[in-house]
Amino acid sequence: MVDNSGTATTKKVSLANIVNLANVGNLRAANNLSDLADASSARGNLSLGTAAVLATGIANTNVPKFTSGVADDDFLRVAGTDIEGRSASEVLSDVLAGNDLVNFNAGVNPQTGTAYTLLASDKGKVITLNNGSAITVTIPDSLGAGFTCTLIQIGAGDATFTAPGSATFTNRQSHTKTAGNKAVVSLVAYAADTFVLAGDTA
Repeated sequence: MVDNSGTATTKKVSLANIVNLANVGNLRAANNLSDLADASSARGNLSLGTAAVLATGIANTNVPKFTSGVADDDFLRVAGTDIEGRSASEVLSDVLAGNDLVNFNAGVNPQTGTAYTLLASDKGKVITLNNGSAITVTIPDSLGAGFTCTLIQIGAGDATFTAPGSATFTNRQSHTKTAGNKAVVSLVAYAADTFVLAGDTA
């Protein structure tokens, strides 16, 4: 045996001697492996790799830490220093909430009168125009760049577009109205108060 000083010594094998020697030398329980001569080699021998000593978090060289909510087929989102799971519906909400795309829901705004002025809330919507007589659609000022909507004539009355204020609209063929029943047109503002009328026009 080897005593505390590292000197070889002869001792009787007894329970008392074994207990006395168990708490000396390397791999003492109280040292929590801090007394290893070469911790790096020990990690290699145990196939632990460098991940065993890396901090958890989201910084470079960190080991990611997943929350308990992560499930199979989840998308992953960084939440502080943790990684959490997100379902498809939650991802959709994360991506769309709080930006302009939140209004792009293809909601339908049915109109049955002979005159309609576009509203900011029409952004991304489908507007149906249903009247037997001619319809006037007014493009107001200040709808903002990026405003877009789709309009469908579903009655006999054609829809004529007008912009009486500072807003303007153009069409590749200089058309100003829908072409007839079931005509589909789009209005797109590529700059503030500057629109293009496109689609089935006349």
